[in-house]
Amino acid sequence: MFILCGTVGALIITVFEILFFCKKRNFGNILHAAVRNIFIINLISIALLRYVFKYQHFLDTSAYGTENFLKYFALSIVVGIIWLLFAAFINRYLTFEDGKRKKTHGTRFIKILACFLFMLGCAAFFGTIWGKDSFGDVTADQLIINLISPTSGADTGVYIDIFERPVFQTMLCTAVFSLFVYSDFSIVYHGIRKNITVFNDLAHRIISIILGIAMLAGGIAYGYQEFQLKQLYNAYIAESDFIGDNYVDPRDTKIKFPKKKRNIIHIYLESMENSYLSKDLGGYMDENLMPQLTELAYEGDVFSNTGRKFGGPLQGTGTQWSVASMVNMMTGLPMKVPAEQNAYGTKDNFLPGAYTFGDMLRDQGYEQTIMIGADGNYGGVSYLYQLHGGYKIFDHRYAIEQGLIPEDYKVWWGFEDDKLYEYAKAEITRLYNTGKPFNFTMETADTHRPHGYLSEKAPTPYSDKYSNVIAYSTSETVKFVRWIQQQPFYDNTTIVLIGDHLSMDTDFFADFDPNYLRTQFNLILNPAPNVANTPAERFINRQYCNFDMFPTILASMGVEIKGDRLGIGTNLYSDTPTVFEEYGFDYVNNELEKKSDFMNNNILVDPTKPQEDTTAAETTKK
Repeated sequence: MFILCGTVGALIITVFEILFFCKKRNFGNILHAAVRNIFIINLISIALLRYVFKYQHFLDTSAYGTENFLKYFALSIVVGIIWLLFAAFINRYLTFEDGKRKKTHGTRFIKILACFLFMLGCAAFFGTIWGKDSFGDVTADQLIINLISPTSGADTGVYIDIFERPVFQTMLCTAVFSLFVYSDFSIVYHGIRKNITVFNDLAHRIISIILGIAMLAGGIAYGYQEFQLKQLYNAYIAESDFIGDNYVDPRDTKIKFPKKKRNIIHIYLESMENSYLSKDLGGYMDENLMPQLTELAYEGDVFSNTGRKFGGPLQGTGTQWSVASMVNMMTGLPMKVPAEQNAYGTKDNFLPGAYTFGDMLRDQGYEQTIMIGADGNYGGVSYLYQLHGGYKIFDHRYAIEQGLIPEDYKVWWGFEDDKLYEYAKAEITRLYNTGKPFNFTMETADTHRPHGYLSEKAPTPYSDKYSNVIAYSTSETVKFVRWIQQQPFYDNTTIVLIGDHLSMDTDFFADFDPNYLRTQFNLILNPAPNVANTPAERFINRQYCNFDMFPTILASMGVEIKGDRLGIGTNLYSDTPTVFEEYGFDYVNNELEKKSDFMNNNILVDPTKPQEDTTAAETTKK
């Protein structure tokens, strides 16, 4: 069927060739042109179909519908036109001649404008491709928040990749387009009776500006679709009272800590998800990439969205990147696009209206540390933990200041996880020796995109790098947990292991069935005795999100929460339904996308402090 559609297209092209470019219109010439065009146009079109558009078959067309065939017909027409023009120039039916154009201010402006529009369109197009390849299903809220968040300490490979791919591709395509725009030629058709100029100065300018506008419109449309930019309308224009109506303020909630406060060790496992499990366990792998972590999971509590042991939270708005995940589990809220640009940007202005997990534990006398191998200022991580709980920030900078690594030491995002675990053992021991209950939070990094960091100590049983990184990283996590379990404080310590978000290493998931639902790994070890007898049905078939972990982690520490809700999160150990279970996932997610006056006026700013009147300030300046 594809070949038949291409043949019809080739015959249409042949008619144009006979009418405009054939001086001897006898049967032999017509037949020769038709056969040649059918063969060449179908050959090129099928090659594009197979290798560019990734169609698996072109002879067995049972899996394709009318839309596919119409697309192929259109493709054959485009290929035919290009082939016809190429043949016409070769056979001298069309020739290039000196255009002798007048260079006025108007023509210069049109050329510059056309190139500028084309460049913007290329930037949107290639930037979208890079964003999707680099970060997977990144959405508008994540895009905007990351653009306005601090980026100091980011892995330099990210910036190199930006310049090597979207920036270079945009420059290259714009340069080629500029050659066309600034060239000075006309195209003359040598007809049977007379010569006709079919492409002159005016046509050149019109086509240049049309191509520029078309590229810009196409790039924006592509980005709009892929990045779900309709969410920007929701984030800034459409309003919802959902968060305000369902928010439970921890300040106003009766919360009772046990007499003997439990220690908490919270480990964010970078990009750790259940798809790395074998298929028989609900994963996507033929062979389980994390057998040690799987074995460990049977010793603790896993909250699953399926009827199996393994599953995890659903991917709600404002949850699917590292800092957002931390905000979710600290506040019981999604990370929303701020009304003001600097809402996540400074030490004293990171969710100043929220009363968080860290604030709560500080007020209960806990000693607290956050440890990451990168620069803590990246994404505002250190700002979040300093403002909300006065955590000690143990990051790449701190390790240099303490002489643990040389000043010029930079591996991966800072220092690698092999060092992270060793430093963590020393820091946890220090926390224990203070005699206070402690909260130790850390995030791994070796499984970050692209393709992870493979330790020199790691075995390589798998053919691809990322699988080896995952296998080694999870085995090291389990070794660390086993060390904790041997310490004198373990009996009174709860451990939380959770993937911070789904992996953004898109190459690894390129061949996944799009209907397979990927979820974050989660595990709570050694929870408090008062939740030890939680009914089994509360651990399976749950509809929940990262922000439900805020009250859930507190409950795992033996904390009693009246009503079992904090923020918009629900204690999963309780029989209280989550907001997803109560209202439905699609409804809640749609509401969370929208602008929330409650968030803007009570969380993103401190409602107890008078806000500066920016209008008055501007008037004063003037």
